[in-house]
Amino acid sequence: MKKKYAGALAILITAFCSFESSKPAVKYPYQNASLSVEKRVADLLSRMTTAEKIRQLDMYSGHEVANMKGHEAASYSDSARISIGTEGIGSVHDLYPLTADISNQIQRYAVEHTRLGIPVLFIEEGLHGYSGFGSTTFPIPLALAGAWDTAMVHKTGRIIATEMRAHGVAMVLGPVLCLPRDPRWGRVEETYGEDPYLAAANGVAMVKGLQGSKLSNPDAVLAEPKHFAVHGIPEAGSNMAPVNMGEREARSSFLYVFEKAIKEGGALGMMAAYSELDGIPCVDNKWLLKDVLRKEWGFKGFVLSDLGAIKMSLTTHKVAANPADALAQTLTAGLDMQFYDFPHDVFLNAITQALKSKQLPMSELDRAVANILRVKFMLGLFDHPYIDQSLLKKVFHTEESRQVALKAAQEGISLLKNENSLLPLGPGVHSVAVVGPLAASTYLGGYANSEGKGVAIVDALRQKAGNDMKIAYETGYSADTSAAKQNDELQKAVSLVNQSDVAVVVLGEDIKEVGEGKDRSDLELNQKQTRLIEAVQKTGKPIVVVLFNGRPLCINWVAKKIPAIVESWFLGETGGLAIADVLLGKVNPSGKLPITFPRSVGQLPYYYDHKPTSRHVYVDQDTSALFPFGHGLSYTSFQYSNLTITPARIPLNGSVNVSVTVKNTGKVDGTEVVQLYIRDVIASVTTPVKSLKGFNRISLKPGESGKVRFKLNHEELMLWNRQMKQVVEPGEFKVMVGSSSEDIRQRGSFWVK
Repeated sequence: MKKKYAGALAILITAFCSFESSKPAVKYPYQNASLSVEKRVADLLSRMTTAEKIRQLDMYSGHEVANMKGHEAASYSDSARISIGTEGIGSVHDLYPLTADISNQIQRYAVEHTRLGIPVLFIEEGLHGYSGFGSTTFPIPLALAGAWDTAMVHKTGRIIATEMRAHGVAMVLGPVLCLPRDPRWGRVEETYGEDPYLAAANGVAMVKGLQGSKLSNPDAVLAEPKHFAVHGIPEAGSNMAPVNMGEREARSSFLYVFEKAIKEGGALGMMAAYSELDGIPCVDNKWLLKDVLRKEWGFKGFVLSDLGAIKMSLTTHKVAANPADALAQTLTAGLDMQFYDFPHDVFLNAITQALKSKQLPMSELDRAVANILRVKFMLGLFDHPYIDQSLLKKVFHTEESRQVALKAAQEGISLLKNENSLLPLGPGVHSVAVVGPLAASTYLGGYANSEGKGVAIVDALRQKAGNDMKIAYETGYSADTSAAKQNDELQKAVSLVNQSDVAVVVLGEDIKEVGEGKDRSDLELNQKQTRLIEAVQKTGKPIVVVLFNGRPLCINWVAKKIPAIVESWFLGETGGLAIADVLLGKVNPSGKLPITFPRSVGQLPYYYDHKPTSRHVYVDQDTSALFPFGHGLSYTSFQYSNLTITPARIPLNGSVNVSVTVKNTGKVDGTEVVQLYIRDVIASVTTPVKSLKGFNRISLKPGESGKVRFKLNHEELMLWNRQMKQVVEPGEFKVMVGSSSEDIRQRGSFWVK
């Protein structure tokens, strides 16, 4: 594998050296690549007219600069000349050029035919694969988080960036670093789960993967974490709804993830959220965008509005009287670029008006423009504006990339239940009834290219099972609402199950009920699915339920009655193959849940790292989670022993080494995700009952033992005290190591002096 990556690197280096060299001769200091970025930004800014500055804050869409064929740009359009004009534009989104020649031609016009030659920034989606047609599509971020493998997340980021930049795209709208504490929210699938530590670790890995070793390389894109901030727990799980949270909790959990992405990951983009935080729209929140983001964290990139979020201050939040007021407020607060908020002429006139009325200081306009120019210089767009057109064929959707996608999918699958070792399907199983329309789904997950297709579960099982196992399929239900049709399909499914050794029933979410803008008021299976699984269960045949979904579901009946349950999430282009590998025992599942499964909507918000008084005690249901955070079974078993914590006492700025021995006590090879949790026993403010502070994957053969080591730095022991200062406080810290947040196998403690 290392040799393959070395070969890919050589291709990229060659491509970099063969970038088209056509660019303006050095005439002004900003065109001199030997000067510092800050000097170049200052020089260019000093030469710009007010109109040129404003246009750098504007985003154009693909149809304004290219001939679009559906989602993709099929060819260059002369409309680019009209849109770009002589003053230039800031960015282009929704372009998805089919070739680098298209983006190069648009860029060439901007560089060679505008007064100052400022290049365009091409921005596209790519949460789990570049959203252009034919790209490599990985599992959704929630499934990537379920692998608990940051090295894998980093690899996916490298591939996404390489494929994007080969098209001329230099910025990706992601990763999503919201913490989804309410799974009714439709965008849960886009996140890395509920836990700050796990989400931050994956967020940093993705940011580093996307941005590479140097932004100006032809295998790097600008990462833009979103949605800033505290967007993952809107009222009633409704997207864009208000968020009501105190500063201490925001800093301890939600802001922590973004801070890590910037300070450790080096992210240079940021998207401001739609929502309001404590009564102030995030796009207008100076405390968020200036005080925290720039002054405290040292962010040097630029902040983009979420689509239409600035306009919401005028139309929805009702904190602005007109476009000039809305734009003056957001730019003064620290936002830098609009995202289709206002038509271009309205945008230009409104900012001009705000400048004339002194509502917007020229210094704030200059600040925003400088932030965008800085990023363009760092991306190398001024010095190497064009992409080598031959690069695309060398790096786009390679077999190596597809194998990474398959491995990521395999690792992201969690085995939730496996009574009597029903799985894997062994030699005694000769016929399998695959039931449910989702078993034939080729859906890739949200924000993938809508024309892209994965491998369906039923097709993958037929491909992988071999001649000794018959795979037959019935839908069990369909979109047809007639009672006769539904009954006929159900009876066919039941008949097939009766004729088979085992039933694999695929349940979950239709694409119409999951994703952005698809929030749910309940998390139960729909009526058709409930009717199907209950009818199949009555046959008495062994049943495996495979969940195909983008958020946790309340599946109490299934969890109680069905012997084996597999959580697959949406796994991208190779998902069906990965699921088949797990069901057939070709792969031993190792995934762990990155988010809690509640028993009912009435428990929400329900997350493992809750405060001590958050007990969820009700008279009408069990108080526990249906499946806890970190849960995931294996086809083997693991024994934990010999927890060691050294030293037992540390100073306020000290660190602790924790180790534990893990042994494979089963009969097959397996990988365990060992999880480290801590509890600050007595503190000046309330703290969670337990908090994840480390995790490691360890692969062991039957009978083999291995030692897993963790290092707890003082930063991971910090809290925000009553004076809103981030400190480590003296006292006892409990250490819990185990297989999930509830399955703790070893306990100990240490003291901070």
